[in-house]
Amino acid sequence: MIVVVDVNPLISALIRDSYTRRIFAGADFDFCLPEPALQKIRKYKQYIIDKSGLSELEYLAILHSLLRFIRIIPVEDLQQHFKEAKKIMEHIDPEDAAFIAAALSQENAVIWSDDAHFDKQNKVKVLKTKNMAELCTEKTPG
Repeated sequence: MIVVVDVNPLISALIRDSYTRRIFAGADFDFCLPEPALQKIRKYKQYIIDKSGLSELEYLAILHSLLRFIRIIPVEDLQQHFKEAKKIMEHIDPEDAAFIAAALSQENAVIWSDDAHFDKQNKVKVLKTKNMAELCTEKTPG
């Protein structure tokens, strides 16, 4: 399954060694992130460091480690779907159009986000962290 990752699960995984971090490392999904989302991660760098108690070096190491499991979708690949994505998100949260465009650029992709505003659109299926955890549990042999 192709999973477009919103910024909030990534920030959660950066802040603490949680189940969210283990989903990235252990799940057999094709995780991807639209390239513009990297700017959002940079924007929240100090917040993540303050909240987590990590040093800057530890933050960078964890970010690098997580990004090994995530394919970056270049802006060029989003362009074809950006107009439609902006229209879908214009009255919800225009900043998140890149995630919709990323999902539309991939075949049968879902978005992983705990932000409720994605639930206000019906073009792309959205999974919460709880759903991702359930999917991971289903895939684990008992």
